[in-house]
Amino acid sequence: MRDGFVKVGAATPDILVADCVHNREEIVKKVKEMAEAGTKVMAFPELCITGYTCSDLFWQELLLVRAKEELHKLEEELEEVEGLIIVGLPLEFNQKLYNTAAVISGGKVLGFVPKHHLPNYAEFYEARHFTAGCAFEGMVNWYGREVPFGQNLLFACEELPQLVTAVEICEDLWAPNPPSISHALSGATLIINPSASDEATGKDEYRRNLVSGQSARLLCGYIYASAGNGESTQDVVFSGHNIIAENGTILKEAKRFANETIYSVLDMSRLVGERRKNTTWQSEGKENYQVIPFHLNVTETKLERFIDANPFVPDAKGKRDRRCDEILTIQAMGLKKRLEHTKSQCAVLGISGGLDSTLALLVTARAFDLCGLDRKQILAVTMPCFGTTDRTYTNACELAKRLGATLKEVDIKKAVTQHFEDIGHDPSDHSVTYENGQARERTQVIMDIANKFGGMVIGTGDLSELALGWATYNGDHMSMYGVNASVPKTLVRHLVRYYADTCDEEALSDILLDILDTPVSPELLPPKDGVISQKTEDLVGPYELHDFFLYHLLRFQCSPKKIYRIAKKAFEGKYEEEVILKWLKKFYWRFFSQQFKRSCLPDGPKVGSVAVSPRGDLRMPSDACVRIWIEELETL
Repeated sequence: MRDGFVKVGAATPDILVADCVHNREEIVKKVKEMAEAGTKVMAFPELCITGYTCSDLFWQELLLVRAKEELHKLEEELEEVEGLIIVGLPLEFNQKLYNTAAVISGGKVLGFVPKHHLPNYAEFYEARHFTAGCAFEGMVNWYGREVPFGQNLLFACEELPQLVTAVEICEDLWAPNPPSISHALSGATLIINPSASDEATGKDEYRRNLVSGQSARLLCGYIYASAGNGESTQDVVFSGHNIIAENGTILKEAKRFANETIYSVLDMSRLVGERRKNTTWQSEGKENYQVIPFHLNVTETKLERFIDANPFVPDAKGKRDRRCDEILTIQAMGLKKRLEHTKSQCAVLGISGGLDSTLALLVTARAFDLCGLDRKQILAVTMPCFGTTDRTYTNACELAKRLGATLKEVDIKKAVTQHFEDIGHDPSDHSVTYENGQARERTQVIMDIANKFGGMVIGTGDLSELALGWATYNGDHMSMYGVNASVPKTLVRHLVRYYADTCDEEALSDILLDILDTPVSPELLPPKDGVISQKTEDLVGPYELHDFFLYHLLRFQCSPKKIYRIAKKAFEGKYEEEVILKWLKKFYWRFFSQQFKRSCLPDGPKVGSVAVSPRGDLRMPSDACVRIWIEELETL
């Protein structure tokens, strides 16, 4: 439960229709298994104490009495079990029968939630037996205790305030106005759905979409626990299709027809953070709800959910290819609009034979095609200097030729040497002045060439570099339109790879593949034996770590402690813990200290959920202090 994580589960017990004793025994068995696994919220199917398919047996008083008695026994048997447990049963209240979910904690029923939307079509005849539940029906005298009965009940964890649970039952989700909407707007962050959804061809996909869609719409966790084997198959079959979702993502799904118990870990802090920053999320109606507290011991929840080490890059090739094509199109369409608006007939960009300038040139070529402009009007400028290697120089030149751009070479060694003489800098001093002098000279060259030909300078810097401030202020930091501004380094590689795989030109593909194989470097220090001597990741750290840190900092506002914890899980076996911590400290220091560079970024298109534009996603003071973040890191 630390850091907002809580383990939850959904179980389908092997029931017998109308055998409340057997069903209670099976539920207890499942609860104890789930508790042993560290589960804190446990969901069971609709009417599971009796079975959903009792039909007219629901009118039998004996069945209703035994259902109550077995629930009471279940309370007693689960007194020592920690967790919030939701089970279904038919319950008579004020001489009417309701399809009800009992919410149990600490060996006591905390509340009864009745089903509101009763299906009475096709194979369903619930209105024959049950009455639709309302917001609040009153109090049930439950073995000498007064227990609230109604839809509008919220079960709030005292030790984890972000965990607020509410219940809707089966058809409630399928209705046009599900109760979960008002539950969530009133503060529920986790919706439990005890269900008995029968199986039909294709229904599983529809059910899956409903659950994931509702969790996304409501920015919540959603547990769907469905009836399965053991229900009557007189006319229908139930599959036990249990689902756990979080904000649109299916975290775990049961194998159908197997009565499988599923588990996952929900990140309640992430959900609350999403609501906090989403201005269209308006909390309302809590005054109409009764909030019922429950308790859980605060423990270290094992992170059994998948944590993606490359959150910017889809795993599946098909999805990744679609994403790459979409991003290239967004970048190109952004540049197309800017070219048309400025009536520019020429684009100018510096090419180094590195990944970023390669991607920028590929995007520019696509934008020119969209504008109906001749690619010869793209001026690809190579500016060799002290650190340029034959490999990168050759790749830059060949790439420009293969794409049909006009290649222009400006050797800047002489100009930079003169500049060093002018400012009194010793060329043997390879300090930041030595490096930045070259970067600023290159920017001056392409800016002036753009002026000469009435063109536009296309920026090549990427999101990862901007996050770390790995750019020379008023050097490669500056352009007239930055097409890569919201593309992280880990994604740049895949975009170039996608282009290489789909360009249908072997020679161009070979060049791109060699660029992909070249170490990332600004090439500002002299090579050793003709080989790149300055490798960026040796200096600032692995980009895959920094992209992971950046994603969870800006997308989910995670604390340093939480980022460190999930990074250890994501990169287990690849990076030692002390290595992750070292670069996380470096990341925070650079992220805060380099905001002044991001505060004056050129325009550029947003392509994903994380960006650092000062006009959009990141409005952060340049002189904000990093102290409290570093202090937390020092405690790790």
